[in-house]
Amino acid sequence: MKLLSRLLSAIAVATLFGVHALAQSYPARPVRMVVPFAAGGAVDTVARALGQKLMETWKQPMLVDNRPGAGGNIAADHVAKAPGDGYTLLITTHGFAISPGLYRKLPFDAAKDFAPVTQLTSSFVVLVTSPQVPAASAKELIALAKSRPGAINFATVGPGSPARLLMELLKIEAGIDVTMVAYKGAGLALGDLVGGQVDAMFATVPSIRSHYRAGRLRALAITSGHRSTIAPGVPAMNELYPGFVAEAWVALLAPARTPPQIVARINTEVSRILAQPEMKERFADQGLEAAGGTPAQLDRWMRAEIERWGRVIREQKITLE
Repeated sequence: MKLLSRLLSAIAVATLFGVHALAQSYPARPVRMVVPFAAGGAVDTVARALGQKLMETWKQPMLVDNRPGAGGNIAADHVAKAPGDGYTLLITTHGFAISPGLYRKLPFDAAKDFAPVTQLTSSFVVLVTSPQVPAASAKELIALAKSRPGAINFATVGPGSPARLLMELLKIEAGIDVTMVAYKGAGLALGDLVGGQVDAMFATVPSIRSHYRAGRLRALAITSGHRSTIAPGVPAMNELYPGFVAEAWVALLAPARTPPQIVARINTEVSRILAQPEMKERFADQGLEAAGGTPAQLDRWMRAEIERWGRVIREQKITLE
């Protein structure tokens, strides 16, 4: 028994030193960052900006692999089944936390098949209306909706989009009845909003910026926990409904079997890059804030997001049909 115990101890020590050495030499070859959207979008831009900085530091190619489709689930499934060696990473968004509630059966477990690395960026969503709507604040819009049940038209983009889920959350919090108008894309929805064919919607900062600056849209509230310099003078929805906070976020994940030492090494380097003024400014130009944080913080955040949006989807009986 003593011999067996010594043998097991020796194996454990050898394994520990082996993993430590692996982490110290990482990366020794190109690293692939899988993005669940086509090239050219905001998430792809974040991935390429980060990849360029990592390549400069690690002297290894950082390859952006765009795998769009199925609401990001194709890319997530690919990474979930990849070797846990740190050479295949997933850059994903808030949609990752929405999918478990929206899809009846996923080929992966969002809570178990990934090792959180760090949050990359965060941004809020804006409640906007057509200037033709007689409401100068979120409070006035809600009062208008209560006085005219079903008369206010909200544009939505897909059953699992922030535009739809935030509207459903507002219906729960404010106790209002509105009419949903579904669109195939945010561009079409915003076009009709500017034209006055629909009354309001939740939209991202980059998508509304030019319309807002030109006075073609009115911003009533943002979904961050506090006011932001990115949208000067626009109140937070949290001021009207405490706890009404929602972020559009981008995060970096690895397969679940990735050694913690490698996860920690990636986290350290990415956090250093996110703290650079150059990166903060670059993201701010897109309406994004550089985030950062530990793997444990990201893990808690994603689990809370999965639970929150799952509750909204269940309560409002949202389906993909």
